[in-house]
Amino acid sequence: MEGLVARIEALIHEDVGRGISVLCAAARGGLFAAASAIAAEAKPRIGILTGFFVPAGTPPAAETDGPAGAALLALGFSRAGLPCRVMTDAPCRSACEAALAGAGLTDVPVDAAPLGAPLDDAIAVWRDAGINWAIAIERCGRAADGTLRNMRGENIGAHATPMDDLFTAGPWGTVGIGDGGNEIGMGALPARLIADHVMHGATIRCVTRAEHLIVAGVSHWGAYALIAALAAARGEWRSGLLSCLDPATDRAIIEALVAHGPAVDGVTLQRTPTIDGLGMAAHRRKLLAIMAVV
Repeated sequence: MEGLVARIEALIHEDVGRGISVLCAAARGGLFAAASAIAAEAKPRIGILTGFFVPAGTPPAAETDGPAGAALLALGFSRAGLPCRVMTDAPCRSACEAALAGAGLTDVPVDAAPLGAPLDDAIAVWRDAGINWAIAIERCGRAADGTLRNMRGENIGAHATPMDDLFTAGPWGTVGIGDGGNEIGMGALPARLIADHVMHGATIRCVTRAEHLIVAGVSHWGAYALIAALAAARGEWRSGLLSCLDPATDRAIIEALVAHGPAVDGVTLQRTPTIDGLGMAAHRRKLLAIMAVV
């Protein structure tokens, strides 16, 4: 399994222009560690954190990267019989709901914190639900100065609620999926690494650590990879998980997210069915390459 998962991880470590190859190298093995830890849980109950608002988007909206991967993860978990729920904040709620609807999921709860509100209620909900694993995918996290910053170094705190306190509140294990250094979980990497190799890295670096960190060229690919790795780790989950690694399903989620979220590409800032400036053909190739391995 470890060699197979390493091959999957190598596929998602493609640098799409952010200069994160060094980050990928530092996080190597994170996919295997995350999948092994979740698979070791007798009955995983999973909370998924996501949503990255783009105030400069046309229109201002949640980014496509994040909610799409969260919906794909939720679909895989649901088909494998693993209870899950999604957590975001109010500005990204409609995007998360649209992505889940695109996946055909109507019974996955979406918890949405009001802007600027304490997270005590959300933490209580997760504890009452018995969550034992938290997965943050493309969710902006606190920088060293306490702000939330996008990849351009801009403070987006007026449009987002910090979710770091929920992520670390436990009693759950933590997995972070990110692609730029400013996402929840990236605090697991050395500070200088992000500062030296990512544009605006010293300013945007998230300080919140994940127990297990998955770095990908695009965070969405991290969702593909985790689903595939978990399918390799637990035979009884395999068919349910792999059934959702389907290009048509992926496209349906992204198209529904853009149409009804709405959502915008975080790189181009446009309302198009793309993620990080890459069209569906690029994501389809990556998905099929991962499927060929698993």
